[in-house]
Amino acid sequence: MLLCDFHIHTKYSDGSVALDTVIDLYGQAGFDVIAITDHVVNGDNSLGKFARRFNLSVRADNFDRYKEHIDRAAARAWDKYEMLVIPGVEISKNYLTAEKSAHILLLDIKEFIPACMSYEHIFLEAKQQGALTVACHPHHMSDLSRDTLFLWNNRDKYARYIDAWEVANRDDVFNVVSLKKYPYIANSDFHKVRHLYSWKTLLNCDKNSASIKQCIRHNKGVAITLFRQ
Repeated sequence: MLLCDFHIHTKYSDGSVALDTVIDLYGQAGFDVIAITDHVVNGDNSLGKFARRFNLSVRADNFDRYKEHIDRAAARAWDKYEMLVIPGVEISKNYLTAEKSAHILLLDIKEFIPACMSYEHIFLEAKQQGALTVACHPHHMSDLSRDTLFLWNNRDKYARYIDAWEVANRDDVFNVVSLKKYPYIANSDFHKVRHLYSWKTLLNCDKNSASIKQCIRHNKGVAITLFRQ
């Protein structure tokens, strides 16, 4: 089984650890597959403008530099640790209420996708790029993080666009996802070193992007584990 974490932030958005240090941290911990998923924040309200002003978001004008850095880091990770690194982003549609807010992981992304687009256009663009779509922390969380409930509350409309849902995020487990029998994965939502020790995904498939995306979409050979020291 491959030990995986598909939800990791670096200093390219609001993470506290630099990208190359993240690679070494996960490589030395024995991980097989990780995805770098810094925030792409919507800029159509004061919350998004604040994030962009303080460089807490990947933007159209620095996406190529972000992607090229991940690609270089991925080559080093494979050579040094045989760890696969997948480029991604977390589309972060933040609003004043939890009911309007939603976050979506796009894994194996090739081109920039703005968070201000409609949900339908974001999902369509992701599919055209062959990216995997994951609904992040779709239910109430136990810590001080802002809840993002839009996709869960509108699941009858959007579930057909979503490849998998986070059934666990860091320390929380969302049993409603398993009760609906949606495809699932579990991630750390890594922002700090201590977040390494949290819920993770186990996959029974080959260690390459195509096999991993197929395994998650078909949701066969998928398990979750609570990774501890």
